[in-house]
Amino acid sequence: MRYVILIAAIAGVLGLSACEKTTVTPVPVPQATPGPQGAPGPQGPAGEPGKSSTTVITPPPASSSSTTSSTTTTESKSTDSEKK
Repeated sequence: MRYVILIAAIAGVLGLSACEKTTVTPVPVPQATPGPQGAPGPQGPAGEPGKSSTTVITPPPASSSSTTSSTTTTESKSTDSEKK
């Protein structure tokens, strides 16, 4: 029994001492310095007007054993007269 513990301890010491522990130091990244600002580019196209939508979720009745629910989505388009 003593030999088994002694052999296990020696194997553990040899196994742990065989591991090479290397340290990796990260290379510092040079910071980019901004140069002089150039002329502005052309203006892009105009965006679309916003859309309004309403989502109504209706849960099933409590007495129903079904796990599905109905969903209704309505969209309303805004006109220029509404914005004024």
